[in-house]
Amino acid sequence: MSRTIRRVIVPAPDRIEIEDVQAPVPAAGEALISLRTAGVCGSDLHAVAGHHPWVPLPYAPGHEVVGVVEAAPEDAQLRPGDRVIVEPTLPCWECKPCRRGDQNLCERLRFFGCGYEQGGMADLFTVPANRLHRIDERLSDAEGLMIEPLATPVHAVRLAASGLTGEAARNHGGDLRGKRVVVLGAGTIGLLVLIAARHLGADGVVVTDLSASKRERALRLGAAAALDAGRDDIAAAVRGELGESADIVFDCVAATPTLGLAVELAQRGGTVVIVGVPSEGTALPLPIVQDRQVRVQGAATYLPADYQEAAGIIAGGGVPEDEFISGTFPLAQAAEAFAAARERETVKVLITG
Repeated sequence: MSRTIRRVIVPAPDRIEIEDVQAPVPAAGEALISLRTAGVCGSDLHAVAGHHPWVPLPYAPGHEVVGVVEAAPEDAQLRPGDRVIVEPTLPCWECKPCRRGDQNLCERLRFFGCGYEQGGMADLFTVPANRLHRIDERLSDAEGLMIEPLATPVHAVRLAASGLTGEAARNHGGDLRGKRVVVLGAGTIGLLVLIAARHLGADGVVVTDLSASKRERALRLGAAAALDAGRDDIAAAVRGELGESADIVFDCVAATPTLGLAVELAQRGGTVVIVGVPSEGTALPLPIVQDRQVRVQGAATYLPADYQEAAGIIAGGGVPEDEFISGTFPLAQAAEAFAAARERETVKVLITG
């Protein structure tokens, strides 16, 4: 007998609804998962506003997800009752990037909870069993959920540190010791970039943000300085804290003003890493990029090694739950959860099943 479940759907910009649908039935190789908790990501906020370049509306949100296995294929290393986290990238495994080990750049990449037919903000959902990972029993649901968002900064920092991709990146942990590092934006991703950069040896990281509370949080998480991004002399102030130009600037906002600042801060031959999701119409000062030989590096999601690294950082206590979780809402209050996530002082909002 079929079962009706609730799921969150975004049918149009700034409309978040709960709809009743038939429970999904697992296809071959898929597991059936019940929701424990899902995170509202900055990418979700872009998508809900209709500004995400790769997530068309309508869409079913929820790619940062912790759940419980209800049913799994016989050949999967999973059993009913296992608590798992979803690795939402769904590569084809056959195209050129996949074959060289860059499955995050898959030519036919699908992304669970981002333009995919299902998302994790639902009572039940199905997902390929090979994209599920058991969570260490010592971790809370919130800590387990943070593995996915941390994996993206880990990947970005490893790219910046090694300058490598694919097989080479997997075999090169990267090292930021002695590098002058700046993080633009102290939202969830910016703070996690700070943690990942310090994990790879960066010392004296300077963070910028408009929010005083987020700057204070960045200091508690190990930033050497946290400056008001709105000040007129921000470039000079950052250089003053660094003592020189930056070797690596992580732009976790990815708007025209921050891209310009990032390029201005990077020393000749320095690196700017785009971690935030830009809206269409952003501009980059190419004359400076060319003249100063600035390397502009995109960073797209993560590889399995980044996921494993993120899990290790969290298991070691590197991401304090009380610094990141700003609020928790039941699934029925998804609209309220998204509204809370848009508040400037908010870091991470959770939705529970």
